[in-house]
Amino acid sequence: MEVDTISTTKRVNGSTRDFVYETVKQQIINWELEPGTKISEKEVAEKLEVSRTPVREAFMKLAQEELLGVYPQSGTRVSQIDLSLVEEGRFVRENIERAIVKEACSKFGEDQLFQLETNLTMQDLCLEKGTHHRLFELDEAFHRLLFEGNGKLRSWEMIRKMNTHFDRLRMLRLASNPDWNVLVSQHKDIFGYISKQQADLAEEAMRKHLHLVNFEKEELKERYPSYFK
Repeated sequence: MEVDTISTTKRVNGSTRDFVYETVKQQIINWELEPGTKISEKEVAEKLEVSRTPVREAFMKLAQEELLGVYPQSGTRVSQIDLSLVEEGRFVRENIERAIVKEACSKFGEDQLFQLETNLTMQDLCLEKGTHHRLFELDEAFHRLLFEGNGKLRSWEMIRKMNTHFDRLRMLRLASNPDWNVLVSQHKDIFGYISKQQADLAEEAMRKHLHLVNFEKEELKERYPSYFK
């Protein structure tokens, strides 16, 4: 895949380094830049119409998150998925989000439940007409609403930072398997248990939900061996 697949996303408030970082990071997570793709500061700077310095800083940050690898003989390349980092990210999410849904069972009122239900309605529509990118966005929004409803958005932002390899695997699974009904059904189960204030069942549903990716990761590794470390 050529590096010129990088698109110029709308710039938001923040530094140029952050703009470059978020743009390249999303390209990696969305599989527009596949593992092993060579990427250069010069090409990215030209494509995004920025100077080389913020690109270099963004690359350093992406390398720290193990999304880019710097190789003396061959330059900078997009890293392969590291399943140990996938599991660590999944582990953190499972343990925090089980506590989140338990708290939601006692805290959520009509407004929070309505937001979740609205999201689920959009997920149903996505099953009929959507793309895996859109379903991924709705999945993210569903989980974010759980944190937001409990007043813990900082916790959500914290776990997002260590889940990039997990997210890459999730996106690959959605793209490879067009049967998304299980994912949406699990979201509905979680919502149902929260609305009925059944904390134990909500926790167990979340545990199963965040284990879903484990059932397919070996199959994905077999199908796409060059994508994995």
